[in-house]
Amino acid sequence: MPRLNKYIASTGLTSRRKADELISEGKVAVNGKVVTELGFYVREKDKVTVDGKAVHPQKLEYYRFYKPAGYITTQEDEKGRKTIYDVISPELKYLKPVGRLDKDSTGLLILTNDGELINQMTHPSIKVPKVYMVTINGRFTEVQAKEMFDGIEIVTDTGEKKMAYAETMPVDVTNKKSVVQVVLYQGINRQIRKMFAKLGFEVEVLKRIQHAIITLEGLKKGQVKPLKPKQVKQLQAYLAKIQKEQV
Repeated sequence: MPRLNKYIASTGLTSRRKADELISEGKVAVNGKVVTELGFYVREKDKVTVDGKAVHPQKLEYYRFYKPAGYITTQEDEKGRKTIYDVISPELKYLKPVGRLDKDSTGLLILTNDGELINQMTHPSIKVPKVYMVTINGRFTEVQAKEMFDGIEIVTDTGEKKMAYAETMPVDVTNKKSVVQVVLYQGINRQIRKMFAKLGFEVEVLKRIQHAIITLEGLKKGQVKPLKPKQVKQLQAYLAKIQKEQV
């Protein structure tokens, strides 16, 4: 018998942490009775509802997607812009992306209906690395790499000032262009572009090549491939390990 929060997470609705909040707020009922006990166990025949709607465990699925440029990472857009769901097969449109890539960026997106995994990979308190290959106009130096590592103040989309940090490694540098590998542990919107802009560079190409231990290798632009069960287990083990190390 699973705990109530784990049962809700298995429906794909949200993470266990968020499920605890829903339970505490009195939004969850079992067999018609509101349950606020976080340690409550669900039996096989129990009927669970959240905000009055019945929820049921799903078969959890995990995919890799190579996002092409020109699409935003959302299911719907009030401005009528193209979204990644215009590329993904209609049969997979119930899946959610793990994090986002801006419209002009390309590369790896993990798609899943596992709300718990989405929370683990995107929550600010869990430092999951994301690796990018970035082409900028101009020569990138060790001095600028140190500036990015030590932190650069940027302005978020909401107008808030935040310190942004990145680990960088030049891959190919000339006087006119530089290709730089960038590792982020934060999730500020357009963070890489804003950090390079503060240093006087324009980002010409931005591609995510890795998220946690999952890579872009073997994918073509616009292609979706399922993760193998072994890869899913390795990813879950990796997330558990880094959470334990960061406590």
